[in-house]
Amino acid sequence: MSAVGHTGAGALPRRERAFVLAGLAAAVALSWAYLLDMAADMDAMAGMMAGMLQPKPWTALDALMMFVMWAVMMVGMMLPSATPTILLFAALGRRHKAGRRRLAPVWTFAAGYIAVWTAYSLGATALQWGLERAALLSPMMAGASAVLGGLILIAAGLYQLSPAKRRCLEHCRSPVEFLSRRWRNGAAGAFAMGLEHGAFCLGCCWVLMALLFVGGVMNLLWVAAITVFVLAEKAAPFGRGLGRASAGLLVLAGVAVIAAGV
Repeated sequence: MSAVGHTGAGALPRRERAFVLAGLAAAVALSWAYLLDMAADMDAMAGMMAGMLQPKPWTALDALMMFVMWAVMMVGMMLPSATPTILLFAALGRRHKAGRRRLAPVWTFAAGYIAVWTAYSLGATALQWGLERAALLSPMMAGASAVLGGLILIAAGLYQLSPAKRRCLEHCRSPVEFLSRRWRNGAAGAFAMGLEHGAFCLGCCWVLMALLFVGGVMNLLWVAAITVFVLAEKAAPFGRGLGRASAGLLVLAGVAVIAAGV
């Protein structure tokens, strides 16, 4: 077990821990319920959309809906892997200040974390729009170019071995020193710490999230697979080795995809 998981889970009173876990689980469950409903709607429209020579231009409402979809998806995918750190933050918060509202900064910390991935969602929405305009995405939001898909896979594999990935992953696996040394009191401090932790998490996983454009943004089995991988890489004892092993597999998969499409 990673240090963050042990410290965060054991230091909180059982009632507070259950309250935090229930709130996080509810957020994740609602996110996946939304995605399941949206995927069902898209499946119903798939036959009609497949007959279109070109996707219709986005309206402002389309762009807003895509942004909401990405933002909700990031909550469902990333909040599970952030749960041990959120529990650790709550535990450390008890040491810094006791009081009737001591749990409030926990949600503020989580909000800061989610804000980072919401900003990422804005960039992902813009990228999706550009790829659709270039006819590089299918109507179901999967990669329509073998070269593009292969390059994303190769880039993800190479990034898995980069110093930036290694540093960010180490932070996400054991953020105890970060939370202890850079502690800031109050709601504003909790939000700022959530932003900073979210930035490390973004540095760890942003290329992995780009894999959604390979297997399909609304392919929920693919979404779930990436979610489980991110959780294992951050929280499992074998996470470091898993990340390194995945690098070669991703590169090989990218080369195979490009070769098959030539």
